[in-house]
Amino acid sequence: MLKFADVLLAEFDRGAGLTRRVLARVPPDRLEWRPHEKSMTLGRLVTHLAELPGWGASLVETREYDLSQRPATEQTDLTLDAARARFEANVAAMRQAIVSRTDPELLAPWTLKSEGRELFTAPRLVALRTLLLEHSAHHRGQLTVYLRLLDVPLPPLFGPSADEGRI
Repeated sequence: MLKFADVLLAEFDRGAGLTRRVLARVPPDRLEWRPHEKSMTLGRLVTHLAELPGWGASLVETREYDLSQRPATEQTDLTLDAARARFEANVAAMRQAIVSRTDPELLAPWTLKSEGRELFTAPRLVALRTLLLEHSAHHRGQLTVYLRLLDVPLPPLFGPSADEGRI
C-alpha cells in the first residue's frame, strides 16, 4: 500500500533533480551579482536553495518553528562547490527524515510562528509541500530568471527550454 512518505519522496526527489540541473548552470564567478539592489545576490539565492531541504528535515522532526529563532544574518556559501555540498547533505538529511515516517506522523499538526504568534498550523505533509517543495520551486524559478539575465543557457525542466530541446 502506498504511503504518504512514498509520494512525498517521489515529489521531493524530482524537485531535487531539477534543482541540481539549475545549480549546474550557475557561473561560479558571478555569485556577488544581483539583478536589482533589492534582490538577493546570486550566491545568497543558491545558498538558500541549498538550505531548503535541511529546513524540510527539521520540519519533519519538530512540531513547530518560530521565525524569531532564525539567525540574525543570512549565510551565503563562499563557493558554488560549498553550496552544492550543502544541498546534497541537506537532500540526504531530508530523505532520511522522511523515509521512516508513518502516515499519522505526516498528518500530525505542525505550526509556524513568529515571535510566539501562530502564522499557520497544518498537517506536517501540507507544511512540507508548502515550505519545502513549493518554496524550492519558487526559488528555482527565480534562479532561472537570474541565469537568463546573465545569458546562461537554461536546462529543460518541465519541458524544452528556449536553449535546449527535450529533457
